[in-house]
Amino acid sequence: MFRKMRRFKQQISLEECTELLKTEKRGVLSVIGENGYPYGIPLNHYYDETDGKLYFHGAKEGHKLDAIKVCDKVCYTVFDKGYRKESEWALNVKSVVVFGKIALVKDEEQAREICTALCRKFTDDEKYLEHELQHALPRVQCLALTPEHMTGKLVNES
Repeated sequence: MFRKMRRFKQQISLEECTELLKTEKRGVLSVIGENGYPYGIPLNHYYDETDGKLYFHGAKEGHKLDAIKVCDKVCYTVFDKGYRKESEWALNVKSVVVFGKIALVKDEEQAREICTALCRKFTDDEKYLEHELQHALPRVQCLALTPEHMTGKLVNES
């Protein structure tokens, strides 16, 4: 159902893909938008190793949620900052592309856990976390992406 990677010599391992999802903070979620146009939006994410899912949060309404309600198939792309080999100008960048199905998280306790994990990815300020959970959580819609296919690669920009 999913294509094999054409440039297979650049493919990175599943472990490297997982590490990228764990360490990088942002990616682009692509959905099938209105009138069949793709819609990609930058999002923060949290990767949960225990269930292998990616979690997001956002507003309870908008273009992204409207699209997801029509079609739950999505693509999420993450890439790192890259590195340069000594005396080379070109960046070497690792990226991961995740295809899967996304669903609204309806359980309030799970949404609290997701928002806590997302916040802790950015700060260890417990006062800030508690303030956000108390004041913003009621306005947040969490999403869970269940991967169906994932590939990653290392690309040299030269």
